[in-house]
Amino acid sequence: MKIPRNLTGRELVRLLVPFGYKITRKTGSHIRLTTELSGIHHITIPDHNPIRIGTLSSILTEIAFHFNLTKNELVKQLFG
Repeated sequence: MKIPRNLTGRELVRLLVPFGYKITRKTGSHIRLTTELSGIHHITIPDHNPIRIGTLSSILTEIAFHFNLTKNELVKQLFG
């Protein structure tokens, strides 16, 4: 499955709520999220419209690694 190319930072934040991510701070144009599922994990999401595809890919890879999923499995769960 392909990663959407027109996803905003705020849309990604909403999509990550089922994974236990909550906003812990917002500084400038970046949003810091934290989850305590499967251990504590912090991720910074740029509040851009849209998020650049390379940046989004890197964020998804890091989240997938934390939850012991493949990137494709995570993409299916988020966008499928």
